[in-house]
Amino acid sequence: MSTAPRPAGHCRYDVIVVGAGLAGTLVAKELGDEGWRVLVLEAGTDTLSTWPGHLDALDTYYTATAKVPNSPYRPNPDAPSPDLLDLEGLPDGGYRTHGYLLQNGPLPYGTDYLRSNGGTTLHWLGLTPRMLPEDFAVRSTFGYGKDWPISYADLEAHYRAAERELGVAGDTAEQAEALGLPFPAGYVYPMREIPRSHLDHVVAAAVDGVRVKDSAGAPDTTLRVVTTPHARNSTPNPHYDEGRGYRPVGAVGLPDYGERCVGNASCVPICPVQAKYTPLKTQARWDHRVTLVTHAVVSRVLTHDDGRALGVEYLAYDDPAAAAHTVRTAEADIVVLAAHAVENAKLLLLSGLAGRSGQVGRNLMDHPVLLTWGLLPGPTGPFRGPASTSGLEGFRTGPARRNRAPFRVEISNWGWNWPTGAPSSDVARLLGITGDSGQPRGKPLFGRELRTALGDGIGRQFSLQFALEQGAESRNRVTLDPSRRDRLGIPQPLLTYDLSDHVKRGMVAAKAVSDRIFGLLGAEDRTAYGPGPFSPGYFRFEGGDWVFHGAGHGAGTHVMGDSRDTSVVDPWQRCWDHPNLYAVGCGSMPSVGTSNPSLTLAALALRSSEQIHRDLTALHRPVRVRPAHAPVTAVPGPTGPLGSSPPDTSPPTPAGGSGAGAVPSPATPRTS
Repeated sequence: MSTAPRPAGHCRYDVIVVGAGLAGTLVAKELGDEGWRVLVLEAGTDTLSTWPGHLDALDTYYTATAKVPNSPYRPNPDAPSPDLLDLEGLPDGGYRTHGYLLQNGPLPYGTDYLRSNGGTTLHWLGLTPRMLPEDFAVRSTFGYGKDWPISYADLEAHYRAAERELGVAGDTAEQAEALGLPFPAGYVYPMREIPRSHLDHVVAAAVDGVRVKDSAGAPDTTLRVVTTPHARNSTPNPHYDEGRGYRPVGAVGLPDYGERCVGNASCVPICPVQAKYTPLKTQARWDHRVTLVTHAVVSRVLTHDDGRALGVEYLAYDDPAAAAHTVRTAEADIVVLAAHAVENAKLLLLSGLAGRSGQVGRNLMDHPVLLTWGLLPGPTGPFRGPASTSGLEGFRTGPARRNRAPFRVEISNWGWNWPTGAPSSDVARLLGITGDSGQPRGKPLFGRELRTALGDGIGRQFSLQFALEQGAESRNRVTLDPSRRDRLGIPQPLLTYDLSDHVKRGMVAAKAVSDRIFGLLGAEDRTAYGPGPFSPGYFRFEGGDWVFHGAGHGAGTHVMGDSRDTSVVDPWQRCWDHPNLYAVGCGSMPSVGTSNPSLTLAALALRSSEQIHRDLTALHRPVRVRPAHAPVTAVPGPTGPLGSSPPDTSPPTPAGGSGAGAVPSPATPRTS
């Protein structure tokens, strides 16, 4: 990474990357390794790249009253992040919003993200299942949503590259057998699978091999507990890379970054021993040609009259506690937006770009989550290890998708943590501080009586998380509200969101599956849905009460396609209307399937990096001067996929000179 001080005068880069989350970090690394000069502009702060910063985040999390995903990361009014605490359910249904994201839809968009160096992957769960081949063609196969312009086969090699970069732990043989995922012969994940929890074994013993119907007329599905791939350090697999083995990310010329998973049970939001992958691990291996500038809120993409991107305008602030800022510009041959689905759409809308199809900001998606919970007959030792180590995968696929949304079932290792706030809520209830499900406070318990009650109740807690696919719908969208602006004066995002009946029927099917599983386990079902302050996602459907939650899987606001008339970006995530402007990340996904999307995001970012490299190589290919009577021809240069070298080993000089954009840094670039 660049150690240059605050740049002075005029400076120009080959690539500007907006956002230092997972997608932006990977693009910057790939292009920096190829010799291109990359400027990464991050709206938030950079506090976790040092050990003291990591310890401060841990202390902030430990002392937070509400243990939500963003709780370790100090609020930044100059680059605000949406938070789960911004949503409040009303007593009779409906919701109220506070904070950064404005909402006017029938139902709330209950998903947060983090604007900081490292992005939302700082607080992600770390699960990395691949999408299924059929997930890329839901419109043509099942009649809803949108199809991708590429297939699973087009992305498969990039899935492998992403699994290498993230250090994925898993069992390819089990994934292939249980899900039919096609892997190349002999391929294994970089690390051995994270071991199953005791609860996983209890569930497997009760349900494996049982055939169930999720709805009347639906085909039978055979239940089977399957371990889930993770991006966290386990035991490196000696058979990886054709027997050459694997070392964790950060090991190339540097000490290994993070210990192996030791089961601290705080993966969401922060792993104390840094076993979980974050983009900071990749940034530790950035080439010196990559320059990171934090405290830089990009407010507009600048373009030439012909539609080509010129660079960006950004607002540089020194102190997150103050609104004072300076307007700066930066220029480059290619601009890459990698700032999250909502933020990418916001930037395109602010800039008035990529609007030919009318799809910018539309097709907003998430994985709506249905929770069920109950008490098992005996203790299973919850609150150990990652939040989920295994799941039930059979409902992700099959012809039933025509009638209801498919879903993936996560077996939760953390008891009732998500549905009720356990175990702290249990302590408060037994101490008589709060009531139980809206009931009056009871008599407080102390001493041995308290310990016995806590041990019996918490030790038997069990919950399931059903993550449902949501199809792309034009009505679900991101727009801007010019009358509501953040502290730097930028219009705030306005979200309109709802769930289709296709998704709601998926929830009905998911609850039927839950009922069957609870019966097989002999569990006492404590699931209850109703309106209230902690249920902003409450709604009624087919005469029943339902509550859904956001998964943090924002997607679909600049969807890719095979036509400039119906999509925002092409199959390389390059804006149809602007040939040197890319919008990368989950916002490009036309469908989300039922897998956690970060691995697919990473694969897409790596794939786009190849095309950006080819674009830059063609742009900087030298021209041989011929006599006046002879035609001018280009000297052949590297045009293959990433891995070939640019024309020169030193950073290329951009065509057209140094440009006129000033690129002073509002903060000293972080070095490594």
